[in-house]
Amino acid sequence: MDLIDAVPVRHPWRWVGAAFILLALILAIQSMTTNEKFYWGTFRAYVLDVLVIQGVGWTLILTVTSMVIAIVLAILLAFMRQSDNPLFRYVSWVWVWFFRGTPVYTQLLFWGSIGALYPKIIVGVPFGPELFSWDTATVINATVAAIVGLGLNESAYLAEIFRAGLKSVDNGQMEAAEALGMRRSKVMWRIILPQAMRVIIPPTGNETIGMLKTTSLVLAVPFTLDLTFVTNALASRTFLPIPLLMVAAFWYLVITSVLMVGQYYIEKHFGKGVDNVMKAPVKATAAVAAAHAKPIDGADETTEGGK
Repeated sequence: MDLIDAVPVRHPWRWVGAAFILLALILAIQSMTTNEKFYWGTFRAYVLDVLVIQGVGWTLILTVTSMVIAIVLAILLAFMRQSDNPLFRYVSWVWVWFFRGTPVYTQLLFWGSIGALYPKIIVGVPFGPELFSWDTATVINATVAAIVGLGLNESAYLAEIFRAGLKSVDNGQMEAAEALGMRRSKVMWRIILPQAMRVIIPPTGNETIGMLKTTSLVLAVPFTLDLTFVTNALASRTFLPIPLLMVAAFWYLVITSVLMVGQYYIEKHFGKGVDNVMKAPVKATAAVAAAHAKPIDGADETTEGGK
């Protein structure tokens, strides 16, 4: 029989859509570069300003330290949620319920007022003598309050992400490892968690990028060294808010781009085996299709897959 001469499907509307998007992009760039109200000279003058760079540094410190606290707590909360102990499960559920149920801005306001609520941090016997005490203002300053407030809030969201990752691993692996005599905690750390990372990494990367932007709320503590506060202060000083807003947006975009690249390589690392397994059926199907398309005998017009 005659082989089918396959013709690729034409997609003219794709080209129309691409041309429309390209035209809109050119018009947007032209509008922004020719509009004097953007004050591009002011933007260039402040984009590498010392105060702005320091604000970028403090924003990164808040983001990284808060996420470290959140990840550690999230792992513990996820393990507690999977525990056979009902007390652990209940405590984990209440934690997630509270910190997800209240706005992060409200929580930051609370941490900023912690010194007024508890002037001293006291360690002692309940209803008994006081052993040690510290002035709250010296222990929980604005930096610590901002980091703790952001970290505790984020831990509730990451706990659900980690729990979903743990549940994505088949229970048979846990049962097989326990049958070999491994402790449950060791199974979690050595077998379950490494496999769960494939599911955990993408939303965790997204939460990290979200945390970067959430640091702009630390004024509620008040913390006044982050990028958003610095650029707002410079805008108030120069009476030119637009270029300083663009400076902040520029640096947020730069940091976000770096985080996205890092997330891509981390996902690629943890998805090595799974990606190969997922691609195998596609490659096999393509190979079979190619085999059926190649005639091997011109006399009887048969193909490798049959007539």
